[in-house]
Amino acid sequence: MAEPDFYLTEEQRELQRSLREFVAKEIQPIAAECDDRERYPVELFGRLGELGYLGLGFPEEVGGSGGSRLDYAILCEELAFGSGGIALGVYVHMALACAALEAFASEELKQIWLPRALRGERIGAWAFAEAGAGSDAGSIATRAVADGDEYVLNGSKLFITNGPIADFLVVVASTAPEQRIKGLSLFLVEADRPGFRVAGSLSKLGVRASEMAELVFDDCRIPAGNRIGRPDVGFLDSLATLTLGRIASAAFAIGVARAAYEATLAHVAARVQFGQPIGSFQAVRFGVADMAVQIEAARLLCHRAAIAADRGLPHGREASMAKLFATETCTRIVERALHYHGAAGFMSDSPIQRYYRDCKVFELGEGSSELQRNMIARDLGL
Repeated sequence: MAEPDFYLTEEQRELQRSLREFVAKEIQPIAAECDDRERYPVELFGRLGELGYLGLGFPEEVGGSGGSRLDYAILCEELAFGSGGIALGVYVHMALACAALEAFASEELKQIWLPRALRGERIGAWAFAEAGAGSDAGSIATRAVADGDEYVLNGSKLFITNGPIADFLVVVASTAPEQRIKGLSLFLVEADRPGFRVAGSLSKLGVRASEMAELVFDDCRIPAGNRIGRPDVGFLDSLATLTLGRIASAAFAIGVARAAYEATLAHVAARVQFGQPIGSFQAVRFGVADMAVQIEAARLLCHRAAIAADRGLPHGREASMAKLFATETCTRIVERALHYHGAAGFMSDSPIQRYYRDCKVFELGEGSSELQRNMIARDLGL
């Protein structure tokens, strides 16, 4: 498939090439096993850190590699091409946990955690969701109560990616319950902190290589210096950085869609029925052509949002459009890929069935399709 590289620099094309080599060597050979065992290959964090991939988009003074949001979108697509689950674990570490530290933490916390995290020596998680709080952040029930020079955390978190393997967590907790979303603060909690425990790992339909858990805080005391950002409004402040998550989600979906498309292109050329490759039948040819068009369109939307962000331009609507289109496109493409593969694609040893199980989560995370449509309509003045 031709890549829309007319706007990419030579450095970005080289980044793309090196990532594809890395994914082919380090991720694709283990993707099926990690999915089957529901275990994350934590050693990959060290390898990604050594090569500077974990530091993309972070300034060099905190141990980062520099680079742009477009560079990060390229990284997300290529990792997801190899494994949606493995890509998800990297994303949560970089774009949520590390990004919150870099943007809002004290210099002391940054120096303690960021260089090691960007080298892949420490793994981060973003502890936001709860049983009663997803899109409705104001319903968060986990409490953080100031007690002298400490905060005491009580509550639980659910569906936390990287929860079982994290060395540190960025926890969203209520410090002013009566203010709902306007009373939420961010805290760094070390995984070995007394009063914190992983209540249990959660088994998932898709992206099974990423590990997910329920977390419990039971009179968990942390230093006041572990608060990230301003009291009560730290979460609201962080929302501006979370726009990157929609761009990343779009890029993940493009990577999975591209993997399904490339497998389908090879399959329909090789699979012979009625004396000819099934790719010669018009119904199949048109379907595969549509896949190619939709992937190109999704990537251009994703990269447009990333470029706007890099230029300091408003990009919230662009990010929502990219996320909405790319994730729903991915689901359509993977469904067609499974259809064209027939019974072979339905078998457990086929990567197609893994893509089929992985794709739907991208429509749900970082704001559902309904939420994206609502934000786009609001931005249009409706």
